[in-house]
Amino acid sequence: QVQFVESGGGLVQPGGSLRLSCATSGRIFIMNAMGWYRQGPGKQRELVASITRGLNPNYADSAKGRFTIYRDNAKNTVYLEMNNLKPEDTDVYYCNLFPIIRGTSWGQGTQVTVSS
Repeated sequence: QVQFVESGGGLVQPGGSLRLSCATSGRIFIMNAMGWYRQGPGKQRELVASITRGLNPNYADSAKGRFTIYRDNAKNTVYLEMNNLKPEDTDVYYCNLFPIIRGTSWGQGTQVTVSS
């Protein structure tokens, strides 16, 4: 069973920054593109950013210019650097494979709250 362990969330003021981390098993990590997703209460989970095995990133429009996704293959970890955070970025953030493979479990996520 694949496991994802997200960390790095917290409370930050508008305009602030956070760096999220997600660790997973080596074999799964190396073989797949990875994505960061987010979900708020009553909302569907949405893709924020993805990165291929070849380190090519892609971003949702809401993340372009503010977020950076990158991965460290030696540490089996994918990161999401978030700058200029806005209140509408408040959500629980998850990492997983990209695209999602049906039946793959989700981690507990990490809460990001942007508020003054």
